[in-house]
Amino acid sequence: MTVLTLAAAQSVSTAGDLPANLARHQHLMGLAAQQGVQLLVFPELSLTGYEPQLVAELALPPDSPRLQPLRNLARELKLTTVVGMPIRLSVDGPVLIGALVLGADGSLAVYSKQHLHPGEERVFAPGSGGAPLQLGNEVLALAVCADFCHASHVQAAVDAGAGIYAAGVLISEGGYAVDSALLQGYARDHGILVLMANHGGPSGGWSCAGRSAIWGAQGQLLGAVEGVGEALLIAQRDGGQWRVEVRAVAG
Repeated sequence: MTVLTLAAAQSVSTAGDLPANLARHQHLMGLAAQQGVQLLVFPELSLTGYEPQLVAELALPPDSPRLQPLRNLARELKLTTVVGMPIRLSVDGPVLIGALVLGADGSLAVYSKQHLHPGEERVFAPGSGGAPLQLGNEVLALAVCADFCHASHVQAAVDAGAGIYAAGVLISEGGYAVDSALLQGYARDHGILVLMANHGGPSGGWSCAGRSAIWGAQGQLLGAVEGVGEALLIAQRDGGQWRVEVRAVAG
């Protein structure tokens, strides 16, 4: 079994400031690559922050030139990176909550959030998901926040052969206990690795909980960030065993 290294990027977004957030993503990507990470997952809407009132002006097509520096860096670092961004698939199309997969080979794939949180329908349209990712012999399925609240979503991922379920989320302090228990239950009940990347600071008026986490195939907590702030939660599988470490990120 080959070595596989994944990471959740617990990032802090500046509201609506794409250039600042792009720079922060590039910094975290560089740190992850130094640790041998092959796949890095950012939180929901990480490139803009969770700012529903701003998305109409912030939404971009997935292949926007403004995102090209991130795609170039992912290819340069050989680091497949999943970033959160409000997107439009056509000029006049609705705004979707996107998770853009910037491939280590220069490719681009799109996952769009299928299940909206109550109230999101005022500014977002439900998306259509996306194909699982192939990492060597491993299949990884993506989720964006409220997607994982639907058992059918993770079941579809397992039915598609996924052994890893990776969710970019915004989870508040008030919702953390319930949501983390749900993700832990999926790991245990389906025998899969579950990775959750949460915001490390406030966004959109929410007090985000941080505490990004990874659960093993028996439901055991393999590792978690202790609280808020920026950090990389890195999981490496070697010889069939997962080893998880947290690396705090300086400002």
